[in-house]
Amino acid sequence: MLRLHDTLSGRTVAFEPRDEGRVSMYVCGPTVYDVPHLGHARTAVVFDVVRRYLAWSGFDVAFVSNVTDIDDNIIRRAAKENSTEQEVARRYEQLYWDELDRLGVLRPNRSPHATEYVDDMIRMIDELVRAGHAYVVEGSGVYFAVDSFPRYGELSHRKVADLLESAGGRVEVDEEKRSPVDFALWKAAKPGEPTWESPWGTGRPGWHIECAAMSLDLLGERFDIHGGGNDLVFPHHENERAEAEATGRRFARYWVHSGMLNVGGQKMSKSLGNFTTLADALDSYDPRALRLAILQTHYRKAVELGADELAAAEKAGHGLDNMLRAAEVAGVDHKGAEPVDEFVDAFRDAMDDDFGTPEALGAVFEASREANKALGEGDTQRAASLVATVVELAGVLGVEVRSGLGEGDDAIDAKVVARNEARASRDFARADDIRDELAAQGIVLEDTPHGTVWRRT
Repeated sequence: MLRLHDTLSGRTVAFEPRDEGRVSMYVCGPTVYDVPHLGHARTAVVFDVVRRYLAWSGFDVAFVSNVTDIDDNIIRRAAKENSTEQEVARRYEQLYWDELDRLGVLRPNRSPHATEYVDDMIRMIDELVRAGHAYVVEGSGVYFAVDSFPRYGELSHRKVADLLESAGGRVEVDEEKRSPVDFALWKAAKPGEPTWESPWGTGRPGWHIECAAMSLDLLGERFDIHGGGNDLVFPHHENERAEAEATGRRFARYWVHSGMLNVGGQKMSKSLGNFTTLADALDSYDPRALRLAILQTHYRKAVELGADELAAAEKAGHGLDNMLRAAEVAGVDHKGAEPVDEFVDAFRDAMDDDFGTPEALGAVFEASREANKALGEGDTQRAASLVATVVELAGVLGVEVRSGLGEGDDAIDAKVVARNEARASRDFARADDIRDELAAQGIVLEDTPHGTVWRRT
């Protein structure tokens, strides 16, 4: 049975879906005002793998991830570029999806935009005001009254008294608020900003109410999993939960949060200026290397991701390709072969233990080593089952094992053919030159009884 770590309870608990055979997931998506970086990739890959594993396990998964297309940062970017908020959001959203496509992240079933849900947010805010959980400050907006919700702080495991002492950090400061920890539900209009009509005057919604409204509308009360990076636990997810439950609605049943991506021990972020764009990383490395490097660390832990980690992961991915290529050269057809239970069970045990991808990857690579051993021993039947195991389980993690032609592979194959022809005609000097030329490119040739197999070092 799948067990996952629930942030709210602070424990690893058995996962029981709201609806038998179905899983509903909401993962906070991007605020689209800049290019995506490796930190975005970490969160996207983590929840892509959660989704893929649940689907492989037989669940029908409804996966929703929003797009915040109105925000202070978007407004500032539009002003800086002498553009409109709509144009900025549209451009950076497209860049975000384009890069995630390259990374092999599945598109959400639904990707709602905040600007499409303003009416829903207004209705929700109105309920909070009428119930005494929110108040209006003329000329400023509408605020949630934190002291009206006794369970505030449960998700982030913080006490309101402690938050009051530290107000001014991640808490929005406004002298008009009743309490420093109260947060904005509706922001009064400012000159030049996009606005909507509301019972409290023109303005725009606060950030937190957006996800509360969208997730409840698309997935309903008590949807199964609410996910995101652990930097969102407070204040974003804490505030979402308060807004939803203060209206009497039942919110997410399990909260799952991924750790941060670090560079030199610091969280990667735009504000720190230490982020590598996702496009740059994908231009420099096989996209599968980025995914493998991320999955080699448990999703709740911080991951250090630099050139060394990516190079090692790229080499590991090539090793899987080399195994498949060797099998095909040996005439082993893995399609239709039954995966080996020993490795499937080890993989499932790892993933059922709070999505333990490092151990799951270990099962994949051990199966690959056994496949190479079986190939070397000429045990084609076992090799076929082991190759099938590797291909299937790697696929669950979103890693495609391929022996077919990648960029530059056709040229390598042509050189291997030319070398074999030179050897057949006893032009050994030419054959050695080709081998040396390939070696200089990091390509190693192995002459087997079934033919020549090449692999990247």
